[in-house]
Amino acid sequence: MAEGAKAAAESGGGGDSGAGACERGVAPIKPQYRTTKERFHEYLDADKGEGVCQETPAGDGNEDTAEPEAKRSRLEDAQENGKTEVAVESSEQRQVPKRARGQNKSRPHVKPAHYDKERLCPSLLQELATPCAFGDRCRFLHDVERYLETKPADLGPRCVLFDTFGRCPYSVTCRFAGAHLGPGAQNLVSEEVAARCAHLPSVRNGLDRALQQQLRKRQVRFERAEQALRNLTQSPVPAAIPETTVATVTPEQNSCHAQPDPVGGAGTPHGSPVPTCGPLTDEDVVRLRPCEKKRLDIRGKLYLAPLTTCGNLPFRRICKRFGADVTCGEMAVCTNLLQGQMSEWALLKRHPCEDIFGVQLEGAFPDTMTKCAELLNRTIDVDFVDINVGCPIDLVYKKGGGCALMNRSAKFQQIVRGVNEVLDVPLTVKMRTGVQERVSLAHRLLPELRDWGVALVTLHGRSREQRYTRLADWPYIEHCAKVASPMPLFGNGDILSFEDANSAMQTGVAGIMVARGALLKPWLFTEIKEQRHWDISSSERLDILRDFTHYGLEHWGSDTQGVERTRRFLLEWLSFLCRYVPVGLLERLPQRINERPPYYLGRDHLETLMASQQAADWIRISEMLLGPVPPGFVFLPKHKANAYK
Repeated sequence: MAEGAKAAAESGGGGDSGAGACERGVAPIKPQYRTTKERFHEYLDADKGEGVCQETPAGDGNEDTAEPEAKRSRLEDAQENGKTEVAVESSEQRQVPKRARGQNKSRPHVKPAHYDKERLCPSLLQELATPCAFGDRCRFLHDVERYLETKPADLGPRCVLFDTFGRCPYSVTCRFAGAHLGPGAQNLVSEEVAARCAHLPSVRNGLDRALQQQLRKRQVRFERAEQALRNLTQSPVPAAIPETTVATVTPEQNSCHAQPDPVGGAGTPHGSPVPTCGPLTDEDVVRLRPCEKKRLDIRGKLYLAPLTTCGNLPFRRICKRFGADVTCGEMAVCTNLLQGQMSEWALLKRHPCEDIFGVQLEGAFPDTMTKCAELLNRTIDVDFVDINVGCPIDLVYKKGGGCALMNRSAKFQQIVRGVNEVLDVPLTVKMRTGVQERVSLAHRLLPELRDWGVALVTLHGRSREQRYTRLADWPYIEHCAKVASPMPLFGNGDILSFEDANSAMQTGVAGIMVARGALLKPWLFTEIKEQRHWDISSSERLDILRDFTHYGLEHWGSDTQGVERTRRFLLEWLSFLCRYVPVGLLERLPQRINERPPYYLGRDHLETLMASQQAADWIRISEMLLGPVPPGFVFLPKHKANAYK
């Protein structure tokens, strides 16, 4: 391979690739690996039926190394309309706008349940053979033999759930059922493995069915939240509140723990029937004072950002394995949690390997946020709760949540103080520099957040208006770290190497949060801790993806719904992974997060396939791990900038 690459370089195949390597916004790849869009796809199409372990001739396709217009148009300004296209695109491709940004809001979406022509009744899958509660009115199939006749072929010879836990709860509906079905479609159990796994900790923070019914019927009472909201509205909100006065005394508390109020001179509102003396008889109803709350000491630790869609539990397990210290669940909307939506509560689940774990809440109003915080405080196990003040999407912003809270200081203050009062764990905030590009607000809000009792703030060095069109403003983050002191401030933005992490830590922040960098290469945490560049091979990257699919099948299930849900999240992740350029192919280190890779041929077929930015090639990778896709399967990534037609 090295001889072929050397020969290609000597033959002049990369003679004019220097200009392409210096092009703005393009990763500098060695000339012998660069190619054109046409030859890149010709190579992948020609090898569809061959193995993925053959080597790629590095000298092929180096005669034309100019960056294709379809990719360069996303890096250049919109007014550059006079460029000549490298190749004649199809009519469908010519209709694609030059700057594809935002979300694919009209993308096709097929629910995983629709892939099953005949669905077996869940009552037949339970260990105890209980009769179906719906009887003749049940819309599911009750004939196991008929179901097995229409069921698609198994996707593999081994079942992850059976190998891991000794028993597969999906029985005959499992897409790997051949590994654990005995005579008469009997679901086998490995007693030895099951006994060993019985004592292992399980995934926490699930939603109880009884609680879900109470939430749907609005039968849950929020006494502490209502008392906190009354305290916030009965007295004028001070501009700055000392930490010892954040928690207001409620009727559940004894006045021995009341803190003097600098405004009213008393720890409780006037006219409140709170007793002023008496022994403490029940420790469970005595709230913690702010100084008694558990401290959140994560200075210097690597914090994995709460990533919508891709930051799911299987992905967090991958990052924990590579060295992430702190993890946080995906953004959960407080109103959906209060309504008992199972899909929203699934975002709060915590794996046993997540030793420091928090959840992130999004909301626009003090009442819903405070009630949701009280609900989570008594139902789930977390180390901290984070308030999202950085979400830039219109759906959240136009309702007053996310970044909009930075301009709604009164509501923002009530949300922070109310949530902090009902929580027994530390409260953190994740925010941006501001809403508008040239109007920074973070440095004004940080001293107030410190006085309101926030334990830690994470600052993303961009405004809502910027999105990802500019680099993160680390000098401003450095200024904010000084303003926020002694409250710890974590910095976030553009970290893709250990050099980036070292530069970020020199700004004086308490730690760094990694977001897109973890999506491009989850082994970034290992690189930062070991201070080295990891030239990871394509087979090692495929093993990471295989582990993700195993974790996904454990989390979402091994039936058709679980397999296709795992596939969907795998494809969303692959839309980011394709932007990673292997270390051995770069002319200079490190790769920058704002540099798009040009078309290149990797050191083997699999490395080239993983560099493809077409969804059809991502589906090919998913089929290596999860078997063939169902008929009529279509995938379009969530964000437009993640794929090119």
